[in-house]
Amino acid sequence: MSAKDTGHVNGAFNGTEVSLDIPTNTLYHTSRDCIVQQEEEPIKSRSWTDSCRRACDNIFRMKTLQKRFPIFVWLPQYKKDYIFGDIVAGISVALTVIPQALAYAGIAGLDLQYGLYACFLGCFIYIFIGSSKDVPIGPTAISALLSFQIAGGSWQMATLLTFLTGLIEILMGIFRLGFLIDFVSGPVGAGFTSAVSLIIFSSQMKDLLGIHTSGNTFLQVWISIINDIHNISWPDFVLGLICIVLLLSLRALASCSVGPKQGKSTCQTLLTGIFWTVGTARNALLVCGTAGLGYWLSVSGNEELVRTVGFVPKGLPEFRPPPFHMDAVYNETTGELVSDAQSFWDMVSTLGSGLIVVPLIALLETMAVVQAFADGKPTDATQELIASGICNVANSFVQGLRSNGGVARGAILNASGVRTQLSNLYTGVIVIIALLYLTPCFYYIPKAALAAIIIAAVVFMVQYRVIKPMWHSKKTDLIPGLGAFFACLVLPLQLGILVGIGINVIFILYQAARPKLRIETLSTPEGERYLMLTPDRCLIFPSMEFVRKVINKQGVKSTLPVVIDCSHIYGADFTAAKVISMMVMDFAQRQQPLFFYNLQSRVAQVFEGLNKDLVAIYDISTLHAKLAEKTPT
Repeated sequence: MSAKDTGHVNGAFNGTEVSLDIPTNTLYHTSRDCIVQQEEEPIKSRSWTDSCRRACDNIFRMKTLQKRFPIFVWLPQYKKDYIFGDIVAGISVALTVIPQALAYAGIAGLDLQYGLYACFLGCFIYIFIGSSKDVPIGPTAISALLSFQIAGGSWQMATLLTFLTGLIEILMGIFRLGFLIDFVSGPVGAGFTSAVSLIIFSSQMKDLLGIHTSGNTFLQVWISIINDIHNISWPDFVLGLICIVLLLSLRALASCSVGPKQGKSTCQTLLTGIFWTVGTARNALLVCGTAGLGYWLSVSGNEELVRTVGFVPKGLPEFRPPPFHMDAVYNETTGELVSDAQSFWDMVSTLGSGLIVVPLIALLETMAVVQAFADGKPTDATQELIASGICNVANSFVQGLRSNGGVARGAILNASGVRTQLSNLYTGVIVIIALLYLTPCFYYIPKAALAAIIIAAVVFMVQYRVIKPMWHSKKTDLIPGLGAFFACLVLPLQLGILVGIGINVIFILYQAARPKLRIETLSTPEGERYLMLTPDRCLIFPSMEFVRKVINKQGVKSTLPVVIDCSHIYGADFTAAKVISMMVMDFAQRQQPLFFYNLQSRVAQVFEGLNKDLVAIYDISTLHAKLAEKTPT
């Protein structure tokens, strides 16, 4: 038995048009991993030393090293012409990721610097082990919201979440568990993404309106918004609306093209490039402009007019292991206990199911980027799991927020003409420069401006366009999609998506338990009539009683010889063999012939293990001859 890992192309976050801001190609398909069964010669018993030597030879051969360290593939082929494309792409992503990281840290309930801490070390590591040139490592809106709901706004919990989920991703990659994303179907992914966008939109109302909100779920947040809406800050609200309009306008400007598609003049090409550059860098331009406004209000004595983000620590974070315990926190003034001390296992218990859900969603997001820009080339989900895991483990040592590939920034990389993974180097360097020299300027950024950046991005994540094709294709697919959508709105996200997956699994189990049987009354050339029953899938324990009842019912009803066409039965288990044995005895007691046509040899071995009396026939002439005998076998 040998296994070939060709990667997973899945798209549970699928939009209907390519954009620089929204997840595209996000409805996931099935796994491409396959298991090929081959006839192998008997292998002589090997010593433990020989087995270890063979394993080491396999690990350290060049093909394996190139697969696990893709830099050995693209670096020898690197050309001078690639430098400009990588620099432009790296700078473009940096101008996007810096304001986004500040905003996503707010979504996660953390101080803004933790978002920037996640944007440089992982970028450097991905250069060596990343398999796709279009994957930019950094925080995303979905990962930030999951971190908030799971870690509760504690930087210690968020950092430990980054570390542990990174380890889990590495283990998933080693054991090739990337196929788990196939259990998140397109409808479930669309429902989850749509719910996330609404929750993130709701979470930004506090900064857009200048009010206080609380709660983790969609309903809880909106209840707190309604209760405090009378305290709205009109300057913040007006500034936020203006920023949203500007961002949406600049987003549209990025796709504007001056002149014909082919044969543009120099001036037309220049204008098109300016429009694209301004539209792509809109977040950075907005942050710079509103920070200038905040500074002007501060020096003019009107700093209380709009709320700003405040102090952001200058410099790089300290390199240290993630916190494996939390000390008790007391109020410095009153001495009251604010939060209890927690051991490592207490912290792990708090993170709970998030340790499984976060890596799964991260893989979905990353593979959405890889799939969208693969250009028909094979993808490797196993390597992306390992790469993402190592990057997050490293990020946890610099107190970074949970990170993975983001479709919006991946689209910017691709549109910027990225050539290799080296673009991540320039992105990471610019983020480091921002941490070293630009953080004093962040003090004056209005909170409403960061809220506008998030809102202008997540409004396009609502997957309403998939409803119509889903309705025309298969209406029942709406059930798991809507189930995941409403569950994520009412429950914490990690539980909501599990509800959607659970509904999907129930559908799969029901289909496995109720196979379709085609029933035909046929005749031989001699005119002998018989009943042909054709199951459409393999026979496993949930379906056997149903199959037995249908076959017995049809046999008693017609009294004709019964032939079971086993062409589509490619597998069976012990329960199936037991039920088939009972069915053979049922027909023998009624003295009614029962034949198994085109029964595969491995399935026949399972059936004959409990009953040697079943008759398997493999050609139509033999079947007709048996039917002509008119005697039970």
